[in-house]
Amino acid sequence: MLKTSVQFQKVVAGCRDLFSKKLQDYGAAWRVLRPSSITDQIYIKVNRIRTLQMTDKKMIDESEEDEFVAIVNYSIVGLIQLEKGMSNDFNENNEEIMSLYDRYANEARALMEKKNHDYGEAWRDMRISSITDLIYQKVLRTKQIEDNQGKTIVSEGLEANYFDMLNYAVFCLIKFSEQAQEFKPKTI
Repeated sequence: MLKTSVQFQKVVAGCRDLFSKKLQDYGAAWRVLRPSSITDQIYIKVNRIRTLQMTDKKMIDESEEDEFVAIVNYSIVGLIQLEKGMSNDFNENNEEIMSLYDRYANEARALMEKKNHDYGEAWRDMRISSITDLIYQKVLRTKQIEDNQGKTIVSEGLEANYFDMLNYAVFCLIKFSEQAQEFKPKTI
């Protein structure tokens, strides 16, 4: 399980790097979004991944991996928005935003470690397409909870679903990185 934690941190570091660069380029423009809009952004990303997995033709030059990175980052944005609420002013302190990013990434890793212990890292035996479907299911659940004004009777709430989507996306990125390392082209 130590290997998974190291892989998790490496994947999240790459996601964080992109997030940080976009924060420099655009500022925290996403602060004006309601959580439901962030959920819809995740929906768009996971729906595109499912489309790519089910068809042979790709018209936009963005990979599945790029979309999983976006799901990681949008999930953290969703968690930040749940904590801070939306704002009409997106001139935020970038250091504070990155601190929140790190806090939620660390919380996600701790949750992953607990669940991996209890589930025996079952995700390692799953197909990327199955994990994608789980993210899709989680985003649909999240949309339903939002439509119910965040109220649930017996189910986990919005925060738990964002954490699960984040962790599932990291699992897919780990699986992609492992596949890339296993591929060794034959020499002529």
